[in-house]
Amino acid sequence: MTPARQRYDQESLLAVAAQVFTERGYDGTSMEDLAKVTGITKSSIYHHVQSKEELLGIGLDRALDALFAVFDEPASMDGKAVERLRHVVRRTVEVLVAELPYVSLLLRVRGNTATEQRALDRRRTFDRAVRALFAEAIADGDLRAGLDPALTERLVFGMINSTVEWYRPRSEITVDDLVGAVLAIVDGLRR
Repeated sequence: MTPARQRYDQESLLAVAAQVFTERGYDGTSMEDLAKVTGITKSSIYHHVQSKEELLGIGLDRALDALFAVFDEPASMDGKAVERLRHVVRRTVEVLVAELPYVSLLLRVRGNTATEQRALDRRRTFDRAVRALFAEAIADGDLRAGLDPALTERLVFGMINSTVEWYRPRSEITVDDLVGAVLAIVDGLRR
């Protein structure tokens, strides 16, 4: 008896596309490649999306929307800058783990298409918002004087973003372990 062919919806197709785009690169992946990996025809893929670039955009938006949503949370808007910063750092790590395939994809785009450019622009906007929190916490005297907000933001978020290279869900390292370690490093910047 032949096993039943897996049925795909846009969500499951997106998960496969994000993985393949991350492994092979967006430019190095064709719709034919996606069809082979999924075991469905290209026309079946086109039933769910209009193009490969639309799939990319949906995946990138999933990561970016989740990251930007962190700034809409009350703990990101109220209180001292250093506490808002700690919340944004904590939640960014949690989003990275929850949306790992999509954040991994986001961190690999190079700006070769209009969709990638738009994602990079949104990512820069996110970075500027975090940088402003670092600047405010430094100005408030809660982080060490003399820290460069842009450099500090790049170093801390470079560390967070590197997690996509080695972290795997269900490993011996939990999300709480990651959050705790990153916050300990950020807290080391306090006065």
